[in-house]
Amino acid sequence: MSKKLGIFICEGCRIADALEVATLSAKMKDELQPGCCVSHRSLCSPSGIEMILETAGAASLEGCVIAGCGKGTRDDAFDLGNGMTIERVNLREWVAWALEEGDDRQMAAEDYIRMGFTGLKHTAEVKPFLLEHTNEEILVMGGGVAGMQAALDGARNGYTVHLVEKSDHLGGWASRWSRQIPFDQPFNKLRIPEAFRLAQEVEAAAGIHVYLETTIEKTAGQPGDFTVTLRGKHQSDINVGAIVTASGWKPYLPAAGTLYGYGEVPGVITSVELEEALAADSLVEREAYLFVQCAGSRDSAHLPYCSSVCCGISLKQARQLREMFPESIVYIVYRDIRTPGFLEDFYRAVQDDPGIIFIKGDVQHVGSSNGRMDIGIQDHLLGEQLHVTADQVILATGMVPADTRDLHLSYRLGEGIPELKYDFSDSHFICFPYESRRTGIYAAGGVRSPMDIPSAMADGSGAMMKAIQVIESTKRGDAVHPRAGDRSYPMLYLERCTDCKRCTEECPFGTYDETPSGTPVVYPNRCRRCGICLGACPERVISFADFSITLLSEKIKSIEVPDEFEEKPRVLVFVCENDALPALEMATRKGLKINPFIRLVPVRCLGSINRVWVSDALSKGYDGILQIGCKPGDDYQCHFIHGSELTEQRSGIYEETLTSMMLEPERIATEFVEITEYKKIIEIIDDYMEEVDLMGPNPFKDM
Repeated sequence: MSKKLGIFICEGCRIADALEVATLSAKMKDELQPGCCVSHRSLCSPSGIEMILETAGAASLEGCVIAGCGKGTRDDAFDLGNGMTIERVNLREWVAWALEEGDDRQMAAEDYIRMGFTGLKHTAEVKPFLLEHTNEEILVMGGGVAGMQAALDGARNGYTVHLVEKSDHLGGWASRWSRQIPFDQPFNKLRIPEAFRLAQEVEAAAGIHVYLETTIEKTAGQPGDFTVTLRGKHQSDINVGAIVTASGWKPYLPAAGTLYGYGEVPGVITSVELEEALAADSLVEREAYLFVQCAGSRDSAHLPYCSSVCCGISLKQARQLREMFPESIVYIVYRDIRTPGFLEDFYRAVQDDPGIIFIKGDVQHVGSSNGRMDIGIQDHLLGEQLHVTADQVILATGMVPADTRDLHLSYRLGEGIPELKYDFSDSHFICFPYESRRTGIYAAGGVRSPMDIPSAMADGSGAMMKAIQVIESTKRGDAVHPRAGDRSYPMLYLERCTDCKRCTEECPFGTYDETPSGTPVVYPNRCRRCGICLGACPERVISFADFSITLLSEKIKSIEVPDEFEEKPRVLVFVCENDALPALEMATRKGLKINPFIRLVPVRCLGSINRVWVSDALSKGYDGILQIGCKPGDDYQCHFIHGSELTEQRSGIYEETLTSMMLEPERIATEFVEITEYKKIIEIIDDYMEEVDLMGPNPFKDM
């Protein structure tokens, strides 16, 4: 039984100035046979909404096509409630503002309404996936400053927090120090480490359960329903709705003999080893100490990155040494001193000490002579070779992240959180800094990025807020970013499944586990609704209520493709809804025009494009297919991690399709843009349309 659907066309925002709305309405009513097809001067106005509701009620409509502004604009106004399914058709940015006057503009409006109406016919009612019980407790792994701050913020917001720490005390590395860098006024005095205050607050908090000398044996489940098995001093299973991993960092330890004599020349130690001696009050007064900054950091042979804290730590340690041994001299050999924010004031205070000597240069060699150490330095300011004698050389080595496999996730894709090239936990670093590729599990502190104590505390707060957010979203059945609020989820028709494992392997978020035979097992709350699994599946096994193979195929086939004699090519443009579509709409809002012969099809991610859509479009007679998505790689990053990269990898499949149809490989092209590149996306489309003109019409056009 077909649905009873209505079409409502808006005349506002200059749409009526660009289109013959009455003609458009009459043609759509005659061709599509909707329950109603009416227009209004402003659909989003109170009178417009009232008209939609009255008309929909009188016609007993089950769904409405709203043709005016696009999705993301006035969504609140067009939430009609009562289970009414809505399909938004963007006549404003895609047609009225985007195309030059003429028949092609009117034809584009007709096509987009056809697509919207056809899509709505094949859209099922979106019913959220709801757990029988959503657990609202939160696990924090790691009792350092980031983990303790996260736990405190969770408890203050009314959530029960389980804080798991593998050592016998809270505080992490910061609790091993005797003094801390001053991060607030006054900036010239060393402080008692913040870790001690946080530990006292955590131990006094009623909503925080602390598990010392305890590790995680296994983590299973999904957001709202994780089961975490503890081992060690506390052995039990706890159930939580979200997880913050704040397992911290480790000091970088170079191999013996690879860095300034460390491990070979007596007296060469790391800043961590000096810190431990300071805390134990075991240092013996020496005549001279020498710090080597960036010891292995910003060095492709060791750590290519800056650990951000080493300069501040050396300044703090130099101040401590001078306070303990006023007669001693301290040298600091540096490439750059990096003291962001108010830490610059502390740097100035240290510079005022005449017993601390700064040398901008590179250490050439470290040797031992007559019980002391001889250090050769190339001074960058004087342009001379210096020789300094000291009794102790301290290497300011960097930070490396702890191993997130300590979570022991029972996920098909591995026990830990996937990592970036420097082994820090992965996230979409531009938009979602606390995210990991495992939904409901958030990274904070040194496991996410090198950072100082205040930054780690802020990180713990941010990660906890995301953990709370995912619990509240899960209770409603809502997805989290970037498709926040989406209530669809993957549904599997397993009777068709061939156990090819492409969905389980290609899902960026570990949504799927699998049975021993390879059949996928879906955990809907792990899903970010990107649709990459749908794009990967060769058997149409996977669908979403409002995003399926059939739905998009029927949309594509609903467009009228002119024959070759009309000399009006048709090119299908798949646009990623995260960057490409906003960039294109930004272009038309700024007055730029787009080619009238393209038809836009927004997709959740380029990785969600299924080869069936490509085959259907080419068989229909489209002259070309252009895919535009987020830039791949760590320099920018696809919102769904590797959706854009998968599109490139699948190019071989498209070539097979084109070869089997005896078509040119250039008929399918893939391009990438940033959200701000609104001029570039117009150029991409124009350049591709020139290629299509050179290739000529698709030979399937008249079949």
